[in-house]
Amino acid sequence: MKLLIDAGNTRLKWRLEQAGGVIDEGWSALRGPDPLADIGIHPGNVSRVAVSTVIHEVKRLELLSYLERKLSAPVHFYWSEAERCGLRNSYVDVRAMGADRWHAMYGAWKHCNGGYAVIDAGSAITVDYVDGSGEHLGGYILPGMTMMLNSLKNDAARIVFDAREVFVGHPGKSTGECVNQGLSWLIQAMIGRLEVDMANFNLRAMLVTGGDAGRLLELGLKGAYHPSLVLEGLAHIDREVSGE
Repeated sequence: MKLLIDAGNTRLKWRLEQAGGVIDEGWSALRGPDPLADIGIHPGNVSRVAVSTVIHEVKRLELLSYLERKLSAPVHFYWSEAERCGLRNSYVDVRAMGADRWHAMYGAWKHCNGGYAVIDAGSAITVDYVDGSGEHLGGYILPGMTMMLNSLKNDAARIVFDAREVFVGHPGKSTGECVNQGLSWLIQAMIGRLEVDMANFNLRAMLVTGGDAGRLLELGLKGAYHPSLVLEGLAHIDREVSGE
């Protein structure tokens, strides 16, 4: 049985696979003492571990140590690459691209027959465009929704608001409404730019993933929701590397 892990800045998503089929999956806070406590199998049943991560090296080594203590299986970390099976990275220094972006793009590459966009709405919002030939056209990195809210809450002492107030799409009449509608306004502007780029680059599909994907879809993003896109791309790569 194989364990796949997508370790982001705040969450650890995991999936158990056997013979290419999904057995179970879930997520937990990365900072917890035992992020894999909810996996309902004996650790000895895991024969291989594949990890995609963007965390700092000190945290990565802590994660590696934790996995080695909990499991007896070898742990393989996968990073961004220059090319794989027709998908070509536009970065000159591919090591500078977050592994999650590459793995999400590769998962989408396996799904799509033509050009596509991948939007990953996590701590940061990343946008990547790939044309029908597999050429990565580049992308964008924006602050995530929670990051933008926290910036206002932490860096503007006199702006007091409840980040949980509902987005309703009209000018705000309280500080909370102004903040939340302002964020909605920015996201809708991003969505408009995405639609223009999709048309200009002749991209057919939009795949959306990440913890805030649902909120983007509520605000009008017209994409297909793939909550485990990073893990899907990671699974394909690990199978190819291991010769399965």
